[in-house]
Amino acid sequence: MAGLLRAMRRAYIPGLSHMRRHSTYPLMYSDEVRDAKAEGKPIVALESTIITHGMPYPRNLETALEVDDIIRRQGATPATISILKGQLTVGLTKEQIQYLAKAKGVVKASRRDLAPIMASQLDGATTVAGTIIAAELADIPIFVTGGIGGVHREGEDTMDVSADLTELGHSKTLVVCSGVKSILDIGRTLEYLETQGVTVCSFGESKEFPSFYTRRSGHTAPHNARDALHAARLLYAARQLKLSSGIVIAVPVPQEHAMDEKVIETAIRNALFEANKQGIRGKDVTPFLLAAVSAATGGASLDANIALIKNNAKVGADIAVQFQKLRNVDNLENAFNIGVSKSSGKCTTNSSRQLHTMCASSANESGAGTNMINNSSGDVLVIGGANVDRTYRVTEQHVQLFEIDPTLIRRKHDTCVFEATENVKL
Repeated sequence: MAGLLRAMRRAYIPGLSHMRRHSTYPLMYSDEVRDAKAEGKPIVALESTIITHGMPYPRNLETALEVDDIIRRQGATPATISILKGQLTVGLTKEQIQYLAKAKGVVKASRRDLAPIMASQLDGATTVAGTIIAAELADIPIFVTGGIGGVHREGEDTMDVSADLTELGHSKTLVVCSGVKSILDIGRTLEYLETQGVTVCSFGESKEFPSFYTRRSGHTAPHNARDALHAARLLYAARQLKLSSGIVIAVPVPQEHAMDEKVIETAIRNALFEANKQGIRGKDVTPFLLAAVSAATGGASLDANIALIKNNAKVGADIAVQFQKLRNVDNLENAFNIGVSKSSGKCTTNSSRQLHTMCASSANESGAGTNMINNSSGDVLVIGGANVDRTYRVTEQHVQLFEIDPTLIRRKHDTCVFEATENVKL
């Protein structure tokens, strides 16, 4: 079946065999991503600034390739997003990742930068905001990164607020991250996200909001997603509600790689002082601070960064797989009631949550409904209907409306009588 789908797409879309020609403008898909979309497989979007601005070579290359492999092992398809010679590309090949890992002069691409970079046919590495835009165009609902941008420290004076936050406020993407980068003002960032209507959840049983390198920030998330299925259901519910704001799933760095809070805070304060001293501003601040903190910690912060990104990739891929299951027609009936016992007619979710939408117990109010559920031998429920309109062309000069087919009138009542009389041509 997969081979047939690929053949059909190549037959109807000219130039599919060549990567630069087989995608819908303005996007260019890799073969792997294109095939995953055609076959309905889960896809995970990835940013590219982590390759070009977040880590030194060759750690950036090694990490990017390992993250791709982690996502594949979990059953999803990685889709690193970048701009290559002006072409917004969704899904990079190994050769393209190698190119970006060594390339010089790659421009950081946020919302404001996408059009100029494309128009100038430059290379661009997408930030969280830039990646979200491309992911939405490509209909990829889940995006994995290390940490999102936010309100910078002393942002109340400098007005230095990342475009990531406003993008999250009017996108539908679920972003898996390890919270806000520690170099930022986490409290003000959470306040800004609340204003933007962004759903913020910690991942796991605790509501403690992580702080990138450390597992605790001193701030509490409004909600928590206990596991990948719960996170997928959050996204599914948001899509059902047609919300136009995003979801942040904040995953703590693995315990064995978490850093001491005091060590990190001291390194950040020293790095901020040095950045102010050197007059570093704007989009150059974050790369400078990350590099300075890495140097101050003897590379330990870089190791923690890599570990959390790999862990986020696994979590994001698991969420993508679960969300794809919820999107499948086979699972439509139980999208909000995973674990419902059809035989007993009771809601028995494993986590003791009772979501009453489409709950099997409601069917017990109707004998027909109960029989339909209990006697069903298949897992697929098909609901459909058909409309049949009849138009009469009359040649006689005198028309008697009582001659219209009475069965039609009984089936469709007054509406069909109106339609029939309206379509009579004298």
